[in-house]
Amino acid sequence: MLPASTTNKENSVRNNQRFIVASAGAALLASSIAVAADMAMTMSPKDLKWGDAPPSLPKGAKLAVLSGDPGKAGPFVARLQVPASYKIPPHWHSTDEDLTVISGTFYFAEGDKMDTKAGHGMTAGSFHHLPAKTRHYAWSKGPAIVQINASGPFDIVYVDPKDDPSKMADMKPAMKDEKKAMKK
Repeated sequence: MLPASTTNKENSVRNNQRFIVASAGAALLASSIAVAADMAMTMSPKDLKWGDAPPSLPKGAKLAVLSGDPGKAGPFVARLQVPASYKIPPHWHSTDEDLTVISGTFYFAEGDKMDTKAGHGMTAGSFHHLPAKTRHYAWSKGPAIVQINASGPFDIVYVDPKDDPSKMADMKPAMKDEKKAMKK
């Protein structure tokens, strides 16, 4: 359990730090194919190095960093692979985000509450620009891959802090301790 004195801003900073660390790990996975930003590069799908998405995203997604580093200042390109029935609750980012659907259909809507009837499906080739701090959410019915072009350090700030999966990881040990204490 988080101390009562912990503020939302402190929680947000800690969660952003986790995302940055996890993103740096994903960037390391791609380091064998990364080249300096001022050099041309070509990459085929078989060259992608997929790893688990950062803990600030719901479990089940995979991430591949194609160029740059989402955890550092500057532009980056990454691909997010999501399974069927995947949902990302309402959130926003500190920087602009450009999404391009690579495969499958990725559903998207803007707002503070998840309403899958309000969204629109974006099929392969679709593009969506999100200005910084635009509150939005996304989901998939089937597997999908989206490409994210943005500037780092990239963050995910959930509209409802209870939706942040990285907080759930923090709470699990505390919940186990509470259950043990209740049994005694």
